[in-house]
Amino acid sequence: MTQLQDASIISEFINDEKLFKASVESTFESLDTNNDGFISFAEMAKELISLKILKTSLDVDSIALSDAELKELRRDIFTRFDRDGGRMVDLEEFQEEMREMLVAVANSLSLSKARDPNAKL
Repeated sequence: MTQLQDASIISEFINDEKLFKASVESTFESLDTNNDGFISFAEMAKELISLKILKTSLDVDSIALSDAELKELRRDIFTRFDRDGGRMVDLEEFQEEMREMLVAVANSLSLSKARDPNAKL
């Protein structure tokens, strides 16, 4: 699948409010392990560690970050979601940040394709 097609699929997903909302709510519920309606830093950090998202998605294997740097990176990610600074992420904050992140990914894929029309994902 080309990057432009991937960007289009992401855009369609974001614009399908019903599908996007259902997906975000499901993800939110899986992260809210204590079912209090909020995601704490500990809940999000645990998921980031367990999925090894920092190593696979952000390619930090090649950067060799220290434990302190990884913790700071997880805090930075959490802060992006915690828009009101309340030290907890509610569903609305989570949905807004997920939308922004997916738009950024789609835009990046579109730009990459524009730069290199033969690029594959």
